This record gives sequence, C-alpha cells and structure tokens, in this order.
Amino acid sequence: MADQLHPVAVQHLPVFITAPGQTDVLMVVTAVILGLSVFAFGILFLRLHTLPERVAHKSHKIQFEIVAILGLLALFTHMHIFWVAGLLLAFVDLPDLGSFLGRIAGSVERIAGLKPGTGADDVPDAWRTASTNVTDAASEPLGGEPSTAKKPMRAVAGRKELDHA
Repeated sequence: MADQLHPVAVQHLPVFITAPGQTDVLMVVTAVILGLSVFAFGILFLRLHTLPERVAHKSHKIQFEIVAILGLLALFTHMHIFWVAGLLLAFVDLPDLGSFLGRIAGSVERIAGLKPGTGADDVPDAWRTASTNVTDAASEPLGGEPSTAKKPMRAVAGRKELDHA
C-alpha cells in the first residue's frame, strides 16, 4: 500500500521534492548560499565602512586619528554624517604648519649661534619675573640682575638644506 500513489497525484514529481527520510539537497544548497551571502555582505559593509580610514592611512594624513574616531562613531551610532565627515576629511589635505615653523625656528637658532632646539632654554618664565623688582629695562634685564651675556657669534650655514620643496 505504501507504493501506491493517491489517484489525484501526478506520476512524475519535481526534482526538488525529496522522498521521506532522504536529505533535502535544495535546502542544504540554499542554506550554504544564504550563509555565504550574509558573510560576503558583512565583509563588503565593513570594507566600505573603513574606506575613509584606509584612504587617510595610505596617504599618511595628519588627521588620521580624527578620521578613525569618526568612523567608530558612525559604526556605533548609525549616524551616517560621521562617516561622510570622515570621508571628506580623509581626502582633504590639511597643511602641516608645525614642520616648516620648526624648520624656521631651527634655522633662526642656528643663525644665532645656538644648537637647534636649545633656543628657549635660557628664557626666563614671564610670570615669575613679573613679580620681581623691575628696574631700568635699558640697563638691566627683568629680575634686576645686570646683563653679563655677550652677543653670540653668528654661525654660517655650512651646507645647503636639501629637504626644501
């Protein structure tokens, strides 16, 4: 009796219908495709989400840390404006004011006869000297001590700087 079909049933069943007790191949293939699709979509989402950070890191931007923080804020708050701001900041080239100002200061110190980086060592603190006895500014420095410092010899630059643009 188990081999007989219902009189209304068709003789040839479609391929995706399995017999009782056998593995449903279509369901297994669908589950594998669905799992791989979710994994691939997650990878694509995270790659797209970290695009501003990768752009800022590859071009060695000064504002890399700011772009990274904006990316994390966008990831955890789901506010896309942070991602857009990070992307714009990753493509904008902010000027590096510290490097050439440091080079100018080093050159001025070298002209003054000092080693670069030691120019502010002998400068007194303005707040401490303001409370001391101030005498004639033309004859004595702040603090009331007579001036014994001589003018340093002028240092001539020995070699041309090669790191100019």
